[in-house]
Amino acid sequence: MSAVNSAAASDVLSQYQLNQEGKTPGGNELGKDAFMELMLAQLKNQNPLEPQDNGDFIAQLAQFSSLEEMQNLSGSVDDVVGQFRSSQALQASAMVGKTVLAPSSVGILGSEGEITGTIQVPASTGGLRLSVMNQSGELVRQIDMSSSQAGVVSFQWDGQDGNGNPLPPGPYSIVAQGSYPSGSEQLATMVSANVDSVSLGQGGSITLNLAGMGSIPLSEVKQIN
Repeated sequence: MSAVNSAAASDVLSQYQLNQEGKTPGGNELGKDAFMELMLAQLKNQNPLEPQDNGDFIAQLAQFSSLEEMQNLSGSVDDVVGQFRSSQALQASAMVGKTVLAPSSVGILGSEGEITGTIQVPASTGGLRLSVMNQSGELVRQIDMSSSQAGVVSFQWDGQDGNGNPLPPGPYSIVAQGSYPSGSEQLATMVSANVDSVSLGQGGSITLNLAGMGSIPLSEVKQIN
């Protein structure tokens, strides 16, 4: 009978480890108190003629200690992740209504009557030009910005055509070009846009929904006003 009790205790100890490692569904998982009681029962009921090896006993204690530490660490990590996501949600919600500078070749002409942004100039150019086109692809304004050194150059369009007439609100294409010995080169632009709403994705990713310009990851935003 002692041998049976010892084998049963040993089997339950093994079952405890499997439960704690998530290899069997929960519901009847053993707690650490039950684990210790079973270990004591195993020692008490072991066969006196074949006592448990000290090394095996120490190994079981080490396993128990390791599993306990992993459980505690997992709980701490879950708490930190939860707090981090809550903080992200609060920061994201605070961005609604703000203006950000994001990579785009489209600007939204709104009630303020202007579109602003920047041009990335990779190398000095003797002729920097900004072209504005409406939704039909018609050129409505061309702004010569003369020469420019390499770097980030700001631009501003007042929402008027070449004759000074105000144009209707809506999306307009912004095309920047630099003149180089090899020819004309289209340059990357960033445009100011209003944040309408914010979306939180899996893993804590944040997506900004920009007015009239679609959605972009927060990581692509270069400036928040």
